[in-house]
Amino acid sequence: MKRNAYSVTQVNAYVRNMFAQDFMLRSICIKGEISNCKYHSSGHIYFTLKDDRAAISAVLFAGNRGGLTFRMREGDQVLVTGSVEVYERDGRYQLYAKEIERDGEGSLYLKFEALKRELLEMGMFAEEYKKPIPRYIRTLGIVTAPTGAAVRDIQNIAARRNPYVQLLLYPARVQGDGAAESIVNGIRALDCMGVDVIIAGRGGGSIEDLWAFNEECVARAIFECQAPVISAVGHETDTTIADFAADLRAPTPSAAAELAVYDIFELLEEFSYLRHRLCSRMEQKREAVKSRYLELSHLVWAGNPKNRIHQKRQYAVSLEEKLHHTMREKLTELKHRTGMLAGRLDGVSPAKKLSQGLAYVTDQNGTRVGDAAGVRPGETIGIRFRDGAVSAKVLEVNAIPEETERERNGRGKRNFFRGIDGRNRDDFG
Repeated sequence: MKRNAYSVTQVNAYVRNMFAQDFMLRSICIKGEISNCKYHSSGHIYFTLKDDRAAISAVLFAGNRGGLTFRMREGDQVLVTGSVEVYERDGRYQLYAKEIERDGEGSLYLKFEALKRELLEMGMFAEEYKKPIPRYIRTLGIVTAPTGAAVRDIQNIAARRNPYVQLLLYPARVQGDGAAESIVNGIRALDCMGVDVIIAGRGGGSIEDLWAFNEECVARAIFECQAPVISAVGHETDTTIADFAADLRAPTPSAAAELAVYDIFELLEEFSYLRHRLCSRMEQKREAVKSRYLELSHLVWAGNPKNRIHQKRQYAVSLEEKLHHTMREKLTELKHRTGMLAGRLDGVSPAKKLSQGLAYVTDQNGTRVGDAAGVRPGETIGIRFRDGAVSAKVLEVNAIPEETERERNGRGKRNFFRGIDGRNRDDFG
């Protein structure tokens, strides 16, 4: 027998039409408590409306937020007016809110505020009791569900930042009955093992899902723990009693791992920089000490009388060598000059002229006679030759007419040849 088969789209469309035709569902007011509220960047508000036995998904679109006079938060008791419709694509129904009014605060939120005030008055949240988180750790304790996303995030980040840090996981229940007691046992067990830091937390959820971390016993276990405790519950917008009691609050489990586990590669880079800086400073210091040593050594050497005497002796030797060199140069210069003067004197020497055939004539008083006008007839004159001297009597004085330059030149040539062999040029024919 052939059956009629409907597609999923047809069924969802049919159910949607049924909801749309229902008069009550088209305009309904529902009372409940806000849970898991999220403000989207688009302006829409997604939340869950619940009571003690059931819950329904709801959304308030950005176009309907004009009448909202308060900021919705976990635990608010509200009256929501809108319509219940089917989201055809997913096949689920939800409440499309048009108006939201405050109807008092939820019981869980009131319980949260009451416990918060009580523990605050007891001083469990005081800053003076907060223990600092050590910068460098060896062991990290983790109290969370073994199968949740929180433990995987912590493991991944710890392995990336420092694979040498030991992780100790206490598999605790973080939701439902007995969750608070399980968290307390995990904190105490890891504290007895002597871990350096403990991370207690879980992933996000509604206020009911996170309520185990709002129990007084968990807050007391965190406060009494000897090891520093980092609370990492839910998302950044989630706040629990454990966050106030912890030594440090992290917005997410991933952020808690970032805060607890130091980056060993950054540390190694810092060590390398410090080593380079230290070596550079040591080299500068060594050069400064070496320079100072050389300076002091020079001062000591210069101040030593023996060295000073040696230095002065070297200086005296240098001056002596310079003096000898200067004297040799001066003597050479004087020898050269003397040779030149001797040559000039030799050129004008009377003895040399006499050796060339010339004679030296003097009057009777011994005065040199340079020309014929200097003597008179009858006078006695002296004539000196190269090899001797004679006395002669002047018989007469004949003046020689002044010669022309041509004649003087010719006579000079004759005298030259006569000077060679004592004969007249005419003798050579």
